Amino acid sequence: MDTTYDVKFWKTSVYEGKRKTSYTVRWLLQGEEWREPFGTTALAESFRSGLVSAARKGEAFSLSTGLPVSYQSRAASVKWYDFAVQFVDQLWERTSANNRKTVAKALTPVTVALLRSKPTMFDGVDVRRALREYAFNTRRRDQAPPEVAVILRWVQRNSLAVDAWEDEDTVEAVLRAAGTKLDGKPVAASSVRRTKRVLNVLFEYAIKKKVLQANPLPKGKGSTGGTASKTTSAVDKRSLLNKEQAASLLGWVYARPRGGRRLHTFFATMYYAGARPEEVVAIDVGDVRVPDSGAEDQWGELLLHTAHPEVGKQWTDTGEVREKRGLKGRAADDTRTVPCRPALTRILRAHIEKEGLKPGDLLMQGEKGGGLAGSVIRRAWRRARKEVLTPYEFGSPLGRRVYDLRHTCLTNWLNAGVPAATVAEWAGNSVPVLLATYARCIDGQLDDLKHRIERAGELPEPATTGV
Repeated sequence: MDTTYDVKFWKTSVYEGKRKTSYTVRWLLQGEEWREPFGTTALAESFRSGLVSAARKGEAFSLSTGLPVSYQSRAASVKWYDFAVQFVDQLWERTSANNRKTVAKALTPVTVALLRSKPTMFDGVDVRRALREYAFNTRRRDQAPPEVAVILRWVQRNSLAVDAWEDEDTVEAVLRAAGTKLDGKPVAASSVRRTKRVLNVLFEYAIKKKVLQANPLPKGKGSTGGTASKTTSAVDKRSLLNKEQAASLLGWVYARPRGGRRLHTFFATMYYAGARPEEVVAIDVGDVRVPDSGAEDQWGELLLHTAHPEVGKQWTDTGEVREKRGLKGRAADDTRTVPCRPALTRILRAHIEKEGLKPGDLLMQGEKGGGLAGSVIRRAWRRARKEVLTPYEFGSPLGRRVYDLRHTCLTNWLNAGVPAATVAEWAGNSVPVLLATYARCIDGQLDDLKHRIERAGELPEPATTGV
């Protein structure tokens, strides 16, 4: 039996150290001594009186925690798998598709780490896929194929209780497992932080439901439980394209016989307007404010108010691959205006005329209409890099991601002397985030700074003497 009524109390002991005095409450359970130190006598006496009161009421004490059973949370009676599923379900209707996917990805390795034994009868990849794609997907859980349902039933039976989080060694082991890939390599530091954010929200929910009494995650530096490498939000300067490289890449895309001109318009909009990919694919023709065809060298503007991030049809409410949502970091109905330079104005006007688009139509459409698929965009960009760049450049970070077109645009604006506040407004960032991201890439005033350093004076050349 894990409880006892054999309780005896001692007086609170006082230890006067050189720096501080501590007060320790001491009691016996079946002859075994338990201790709890406090920094003040008031806290110690309050805790002790609670224990004494519970004993006088005839309450049993737990032999594993030393505390009255009423002090214990419900964690021991709730399996982690069941609680994680409950957490996902209550979160589902009030979060975005992308957040649903993030939660599922975070909870999957944690749940595997909280199994009583390793799933030797199942492949590790299959177990993770079953958890990620079905167990932690409210809409698909009941649609799991028979082979997946077998895995999930096994996981449910072998899941530890939530009180596993009350053991510090278990917490450390779970966080370490969550920070490690199946091949033993560490996951990205950003993934570790994302997992911890999800767990913090889950534990707040657990406390609210009285399943746990406190958040078990360690606080402060080194609290991730793993050895993930440090990361930075700053842009790698090697990923930025110069004007000639950008022209060659976009020119190759334009010359593609199948869909090249549409994709060229997409990439040009990112390069010249610095919009995010999910914002470019969401632009409505009516939000493209460009002059009439007779005005060849006039500026226009783009009105951005919607984003269509590619999440996966299993996570969206509509069953579409992309989710329709507001701009990143802004209110649902907020908008932002981005200047459209003459070069981009000509490209957009020609695109609208050639495709026969009208206000209300998507500016960027696929070959058969509808939204432009992310797989098509990435495949075209990868092929352009391979065909245009040298083998060395292709293997380098130079323009490796489509997103690097945005980085290049924002860097060009900053180097041209556009105030950071203005660039931040056009880009949809805050000024601190903008400067932290692009500080290493800003060199528009480098020549002037070099001249200033030279004018500060140099040492005279050493005098030479004949030998």
